[in-house]
Parts: sequence; C-alpha cells; structure tokens
Amino acid sequence: MGEFELIKRYFRGAALERAGDQSVVALGIGDDAALLNIPSGRQLVISTDSLVQDTHFPSRYSPDDLAYRALAAAVSDLAAMAARPLAFTLALTLPSVDEAWLRDFARGLAEAAQAFEISLIGGDTTRGPLNIGVTVFGDVLHGLGLQRAGAKPGDLLCVGGPLGDGAGGLAVALGQDLPATLSASERDYLYQRFWRPRAQCELGQALAGIATAGLDVSDGLLADAGHLASSSGIAVHIRAVDLPHSPALAHWPASQRLQWMLGGGDEYVLLFSLPPAQRARIDEWRTRGWCVSVIGEIQSGDGVWLDEGQGPQRVGRPAGYNHFQGAS
Repeated sequence: MGEFELIKRYFRGAALERAGDQSVVALGIGDDAALLNIPSGRQLVISTDSLVQDTHFPSRYSPDDLAYRALAAAVSDLAAMAARPLAFTLALTLPSVDEAWLRDFARGLAEAAQAFEISLIGGDTTRGPLNIGVTVFGDVLHGLGLQRAGAKPGDLLCVGGPLGDGAGGLAVALGQDLPATLSASERDYLYQRFWRPRAQCELGQALAGIATAGLDVSDGLLADAGHLASSSGIAVHIRAVDLPHSPALAHWPASQRLQWMLGGGDEYVLLFSLPPAQRARIDEWRTRGWCVSVIGEIQSGDGVWLDEGQGPQRVGRPAGYNHFQGAS
C-alpha cells in the first residue's frame, strides 16, 4: 500500500475530517497545505507533541489507545492556554504497513478527535521507527491566552483534578504488582487515565481572563510548578495535605501516593493561579464537574516550596521527566 492509499483508506472521512467546527477549515487534507479561517479578534494557538515508544509510552499497548493518548496530550496544551481546539495535523512514522494496526489506530484517533471536537486537516506518513507527531491548532480571544507568566503574590494555587493517576495508570499498563484491594473497575479507571486522558479544554476556556497564569501537569506537579515559578518570578508554596487524589490511589501506601502526586507525570490536569477575589468560582466550577482544588498559594520569592506538615521546605530540584537528563 502506498502513502496516498494509506491516507485515503484510514485518515480520510467525516469521523476525522469533520470532528471540529467546519467553519474554521477552508481547505483540509489533500493539498500541499491546509487553510484555516481565524475569526476576527482571536489569536491562533499552536503546539506540537511527539510520542516515541519506550520514552512516552510502553512497548505493550493497543494502537487505538496510543492514538487517543497522542491527540489528548497535544490538545491538553491548548487547554493550558485557554484555547478552543480547532484542527490538527498528524506526522506518522511507521516501520511497515500493518493494516490491522492502522485500522485500530485510526479508530482511536477518530474517537479522540470527536471527543475534543478537533478536525484532522493534513500531515505526513513515512517509513522508519514508530513515531507519532501531532500539531494542534486552537484559537483564543485576543490577549486572553493563559501563559506561565503572570502569577502574583497572594494568588491561590489551584489544580483542575486528582493527581497521581497518571503514574498509577502506568503501573497498571506495565502490569506491575498492584494492591490486592484494588478492584477491577479501579484498575480500569487508572488504565484509562493513562491511555485516554481527558484534556481539560472546557475548564481552560473558563479560565481565560480570570486565572493569572497556568499550564498543564505533564512532567509532574513539582516540575511544572517550577516552570510557573520561574516564568512568573514568584515562589510557589504547596501544601501536601491538600493534594487531591482519586479513590483508586488510596489503595497504595501514603508515601507512594505522595511520590506519584508530586513527581508523576501524564496527569493532563491544569495547574493555575487564581486571584483570591475569584475564589467563589471554584464552587461554580465544581458543580460543572471540574474538580478544582486549592493546593497552596503564590508568595514573593522564588522556587517551589512544599509543606508536608513541618512547615514549608524549599524543593531543591523538582522531580519530573527531562528527556536529556533522564527521569526522576
């Protein structure tokens, strides 16, 4: 099967090409490039992610889960900028043409595209070691894109959902020894949280013009809090007792739970700073199903500080994934 036949058979069609707002796509798959209509008064938001086997995902996987994860992780960057998803491109490198693999991969990609209402508008396919490159496009009202810079002393530090599920889900995906009390439904929940994360697009858009700074938790809470502190020129203070976790994580010892909540990546929940005057919005967001929690505050100074019950202690080098220095 040639490249163009592969694209036509697996990546053309309404499920992928028309998953998002069609008024945005002036020209999609089939030409040298795509054309997008960006409404007046809005800015284009662009982000690129690349997934490499044994770096971003284990060698044991289902192609449909892999496709869903690839698009969800990329869309999460749009959520972090308070952007509305519009369209995406896919650069797919394959060692060979495996039609069963492609069929399942395309199905998972379509499921994610429809879940996040984002249309496939082009890309590239080539032969080589397995690599999935996704570029996403979104838009946001001019001047309201959420950035890592902007947090101010006195702001509340908030997180958009439970922490540690990504690391717990990886343990399930790798087939590691699990607590005997962990139920089948809880194992499935954690598996889905790793392979099929929910990018918080709706929450992200609700934060536009309200939150002072934000990003998504992909490298681990401490590492991403460090990015927020560095970009904003402030100190981030985190209270361990206020970190939220799912009931599924309660089956692990408290020390393991805390390690995952602080250093585990692949959460894809939003971490953001909120002015105290906006605190009432948290209850409103929770009624809409967004489990926002206050986990600390922004203070003058620099770096990340963690209070585990004995007062704030500065975190020397926040744990998290670094592609060129290994993981901690």
